[in-house]
Amino acid sequence: MDVIRKIGNNEIVKNNTSILITWNDGKSRLCGDLRALNNYTKADRYPIPRIPHALEKLAKAKYLTKMDFMKGFNHNGVKQNSIKLLRIIYHMGIYEYTRMPFGINNAPAHFQRMMDTIFQEEIFEGWMVV
Repeated sequence: MDVIRKIGNNEIVKNNTSILITWNDGKSRLCGDLRALNNYTKADRYPIPRIPHALEKLAKAKYLTKMDFMKGFNHNGVKQNSIKLLRIIYHMGIYEYTRMPFGINNAPAHFQRMMDTIFQEEIFEGWMVV
């Protein structure tokens, strides 16, 4: 899953607001500062479940399990016309996100909508709390 791609070279990059985080396993993630974009983003008011409500439902459960969605936001694609808005500058070049990055205001709502859509039958039947 390609989350980010390079679109420019480092010859034109002077100021960068991004950092590269390297994990213990040698993998790395480029993190951009998307606050300026968030200022112009129309808020997605999709409801996010509240923890007390979820715990109330779980208290009645007979069986419990959990799922860990590794890099969950990155499973959501980005519309083609939005990719150019998700460009970040790093000292080694200019990059753009091709998947939903962390740090976008609407990422949690978008992810919740995706989970509710995928598991709509399980949620409706009361088998699952997401």
